[in-house]
Amino acid sequence: MIPIKPVNSGTTTKTAPAPVDAATAFLGPGTLHLTALPPLSLYVHFPWCVRKCPYCDFNSHEARDGFPEKEYLDALRSDLEAALPLIWGRKIYTIFIGGGTPSLMSAAGVDRLLSDIRTLLPLDGRAEITMEANPGTFEMEKFRSYRASGINRLSIGIQSFNPRHLQALGRIHDGDEARRAVDIAHAAFDNFNLDLMYALPSQTLDEAAEDVATAIGFAPPHLSLYHLTLEPNTYFAKYPPAVPDDDMSAEMQDMIQHRTSSAGYAHYEVSAYAQAGRQARHNLNYWQFGDYLGIGAGAHSKLSFPHRIIRQMRYKQPKAYLENMAKGSPVQEEFEIERSELGFEFMLNALRLNDGFEVNLFAERTGMTINAIGQALDEAEQKGLLYRDHRMIRPTELGRRFLNDLQQLFLRD
Repeated sequence: MIPIKPVNSGTTTKTAPAPVDAATAFLGPGTLHLTALPPLSLYVHFPWCVRKCPYCDFNSHEARDGFPEKEYLDALRSDLEAALPLIWGRKIYTIFIGGGTPSLMSAAGVDRLLSDIRTLLPLDGRAEITMEANPGTFEMEKFRSYRASGINRLSIGIQSFNPRHLQALGRIHDGDEARRAVDIAHAAFDNFNLDLMYALPSQTLDEAAEDVATAIGFAPPHLSLYHLTLEPNTYFAKYPPAVPDDDMSAEMQDMIQHRTSSAGYAHYEVSAYAQAGRQARHNLNYWQFGDYLGIGAGAHSKLSFPHRIIRQMRYKQPKAYLENMAKGSPVQEEFEIERSELGFEFMLNALRLNDGFEVNLFAERTGMTINAIGQALDEAEQKGLLYRDHRMIRPTELGRRFLNDLQQLFLRD
């Protein structure tokens, strides 16, 4: 999963200064007062895939003639080394290697990447280390090597087990390859996620139910079930396929809720379902407004300091990223989140969690009191979109159904 992109707050972006100089400046006086820094995660972006899917708006690029694995791994190490002054002394609790299709990397490449990370960063002893993988890239020995190198969780982009729907989505695998990939994951890993999509072109309720039943039949520790959206700047946006209407999509959502609940999966976030104790810790850190350092082409970072919170974005195109990394400046944009925007940014993430968040977490992660969003909280509660007491704030069932409306109440005019 790619880190949540920063909201365009109207703040002027600028080219980042040298990391050591930036770290010194970021430690100076500011408008916030954070009593503790949040947990820190590492996101590593691998920007290549075999074929660009028509629905995909991620930073991924077809590797028609292969990809420069060694050059890119060299750049990732240099990128991480350059960012160290911003995170001195902070432990890494989760790592996510996303893309693109990171499982295109060789076993030796993944081993080198994780070795470089361990050399440069202090990892928590229980660090969750996830890699995204697509079924068309699964080979038993390669994935056993990934596990031996330290990958302890896979996120497998199944999307569907139906060959007709896989073809419509432009996937490079078929249903049999999807099943084989899950079998390999079971053999090599005890923790993995299956990504599925619903409301696909011409998909019926029975077909969606069959996909969900097949996935549950493999007993994955975690399921991610996403509604297909026609994102701007994609092939599907230009040539929209015929997809189920809102009523049918709602029936599919109800079916998913019933089937996952009956199978013992807790629906803990908008699109996430987990067996007991198997929530995605990396993603939870995003939703709880934790920190993350992103390295690689187009990667985003959110980093907290005692008196400010900053965001960064690396150069997006792989060629531009490699060229600028060679010059020692991979960060294309860097800005401090305005105090007036922090309430919305926090709630944009935290309201995705069905159980909400503890009231004290808001002050801990933003450096502001809960009164900073008091008016919006009152309005949300009056509309029946939010429940709150002295300890917890969480969306109601109505709030979950109209989540965008609930989140927008916290957006500054």
